[in-house]
Amino acid sequence: MSKEESRGQWGSRSGFVLAAIGSAIGLGNIWRFPYVAASNGGGAFLIPYLVALFTAGIPILILEFAMGHKIRSSVPGVFAKLNRKYEALGWFQTFISFFIATYYVVIIGWSFSYLFFAFTGAWGTDTKAFLFGDYLQLTDSPMNLGGLNLKVAAPLILVWGINYTIIRLGVKNGLEKANKVFMPLLVVALLVIVVRGVTLPGAMAGLDYFFTPDFSKLTDPKVWLAAYGQIFYSLSICFSIIIAYASYLPRKSDIINNAFMTGLGNCSFSLISGIGVFSILGFMAHTQGVSVAEVSTAGVGLAFIVFPEAINQLPGMNGLIGGVFFSTLIFAGLSSSMSIMEAVVAAISDKFKLTRVQALNRFTLASGTLSLLVATNGGLYVLDIVDYATNQYGIVIAGILELVILGWVFNLESVRIYVNELSDFTVGKWWVWAIKGTSFILVIMLLLKIKGEITSPYGGYSLTALGVYGLGVMMIMTVGAFILTKKKGSQEFEDKIYDEPMSNELELELE
Repeated sequence: MSKEESRGQWGSRSGFVLAAIGSAIGLGNIWRFPYVAASNGGGAFLIPYLVALFTAGIPILILEFAMGHKIRSSVPGVFAKLNRKYEALGWFQTFISFFIATYYVVIIGWSFSYLFFAFTGAWGTDTKAFLFGDYLQLTDSPMNLGGLNLKVAAPLILVWGINYTIIRLGVKNGLEKANKVFMPLLVVALLVIVVRGVTLPGAMAGLDYFFTPDFSKLTDPKVWLAAYGQIFYSLSICFSIIIAYASYLPRKSDIINNAFMTGLGNCSFSLISGIGVFSILGFMAHTQGVSVAEVSTAGVGLAFIVFPEAINQLPGMNGLIGGVFFSTLIFAGLSSSMSIMEAVVAAISDKFKLTRVQALNRFTLASGTLSLLVATNGGLYVLDIVDYATNQYGIVIAGILELVILGWVFNLESVRIYVNELSDFTVGKWWVWAIKGTSFILVIMLLLKIKGEITSPYGGYSLTALGVYGLGVMMIMTVGAFILTKKKGSQEFEDKIYDEPMSNELELELE
């Protein structure tokens, strides 16, 4: 058995594409994209969204597929191969995945609980009071965590067990086979929601709100930045997953086609999700005699407050539709969480030459223990702040550094030649400028975010809470990245990455 095969390899192209799409499709496609689109011009938002997809999303997918495929290492190894000092960026991205995995599993645990509640009607008529009171038993502030909430901890352990079992089985027998089950089930469940939603009274009002174009919004720079932000949020780019997945590709793999299928598959799912979500929100607004805007929301509020309320008002099949909806959250969450965890496991295993199981055990012990913090009575606050810090700052900073290093320091033309030789159709020089241009867009996004933070701190939280859970996590990721970079890896890692340098300060030679 070759070293590549022993490391792990996808068994088929369809298996890889399904896994890559599964990593991209997550809870944000269901509870974030529809709201972002509706509040940023409706149908007109699709114009900047598609521009962002083809000028940033797919180009970066091609770039990360190429780097993982060529160097055949997780993200710390890829950046270390370019230059030893860049390994820290790889570990910074790995830490982003570590922290996202730590809280993401908790939301999947909630979804398992709500799958049961959907059939029992346990959430009652006041769904907001049930979520924050009966279920989460939320404390009064982020600095008051209370005790461990067993209602949350029990399904959390179930989610950890599912993910652990699948990842332990390996790339081909675990991740690939799981996604071949989860992804079709996810699509079927979503289509059930869509079909039921569009047949409800008031559904057309919801779809009008979602799709009616407001072209005046296209002159607002914030709408374009929202489109680029959504692409980064939903495609799993610039935080280690795509590079790790691509490192398991066979040598003869069509990089460009795979990137287009992944990007278009993810965005198609987002659009279909929007139809399902807003058709049901339209029904809810119709039932209550209010506008769709009044019931429109995103995130935890949509999934665990608004949708249960809408399910209560359905004329029939309440339990079934509720069960199907929370099944979509479970399938989407599991496919994404597995990919996030795999990125961390691959990084640990590659550098320190641990077996897959050894790396997985260490990761599960650390992340699983830390996730219990999010399963406390004050865990929702921790989740919210850490999610904000990692997604709004961590990924954007990681993206800026990655695109500046690969787009401006090294020679992207050699990467373009490399992917073109592997693929059925080619990309032109526009691809190089798309990568370079996106780096400027991310810088603008970061500066505007910092400006907004100064005038209005996120969520109305105290500076203490934001400092402990937000800035604290950012500091841990940064310091941890440099510590792991300085730590000596296995002899095989050192020989592969450092004794055979791929580049100098001017060029990245992939040939």
